[in-house]
Amino acid sequence: MKNPIIQLKGLSKCYGSLKAVDNLNLEIHKGEIFGLLGPNGAGKTTTILMMLGLTEPTSGTALVCGHNATNNPIAVKRKVGYMPDSVGFYDNMTALENLEYIARLNGIPENQIRSRAIKMMEQVGLGNEMHKKTAAYSRGMKQRLGLADVLIKEPEIIILDEPTLGIDPSGVKDFLVLIRQLSRQQGLTVLLSSHHLHHVQQVCDRVGIFVGGKLLVEGNIHTLSRNLFNKEGFITTVTFKEEISQPWHLEPELKQWEQVDHIALSGKTVEITCKQDITPDIVRFLVEKKYDIMGVHKKEYGLDDIYEKYFENSTTEKRSNEKSGNFFQRSFFKKHKKQ
Repeated sequence: MKNPIIQLKGLSKCYGSLKAVDNLNLEIHKGEIFGLLGPNGAGKTTTILMMLGLTEPTSGTALVCGHNATNNPIAVKRKVGYMPDSVGFYDNMTALENLEYIARLNGIPENQIRSRAIKMMEQVGLGNEMHKKTAAYSRGMKQRLGLADVLIKEPEIIILDEPTLGIDPSGVKDFLVLIRQLSRQQGLTVLLSSHHLHHVQQVCDRVGIFVGGKLLVEGNIHTLSRNLFNKEGFITTVTFKEEISQPWHLEPELKQWEQVDHIALSGKTVEITCKQDITPDIVRFLVEKKYDIMGVHKKEYGLDDIYEKYFENSTTEKRSNEKSGNFFQRSFFKKHKKQ
């Protein structure tokens, strides 16, 4: 794979004793849509600010388009378009006037400003609304205008912080389709920060799960799902026409299969947990045993499941560490109190 367009090495940010970002290592490649996921306060926005050179890391480096964001933030800003979670415009100006103003701030030659602004408005689906004042724009329209705002300087990377916040479901779908189209057509690299997992799953090539300042895991959804299957097992649920009598006479035979770990019965259904996906073998076996099968469901791990599992593990580990820390603190104070 080509050299990464974004490379974060050992990136950390501390505010006093609080570690907002803890030893972050991450690579994002050109043309990729990467989703940075995590709850509010996870450190996502702090990471973005360090990448833009808007706040200095306590340690580590952020290389963006080959530039060190701390040492050379101006060069980074020329290459990167950033849209925060709340985009502000001058309400007494039209959308086109706002965009032309932004173009001037970005140093675009005067003879190119009008044509480029109109092109951007059409590209984000606001061509018929460009002469309206932004005071009359809906939240979804303002997000589209915000996207035109970051695209007008023709960046190599766009960073979107909670871009779907406050948009209705139909608007979210259209906005995400637009992001994917722009990325594919223009080779744009997109970093999308969000806690809306379903939205991210629709558009991202890879995701990183960020909790408590740490990147717990990263990869494409298929790979992360496979990792969970390897830990949790492959679950196949079969529904029969008739209720299963218990004890089920086929259970001992199925349990002898090397791949089968667990069998659970409930009414007309049987749930079989296996070390690998053997759904076709299970169905074939039951049909041969003359069972009338009404339905077969193979559990799939979506992004919600993946996030919940890693977040749950992280929370459990944190609580365990806190308890251990409290125990050692109590032991320390008891020891020194006796002395």
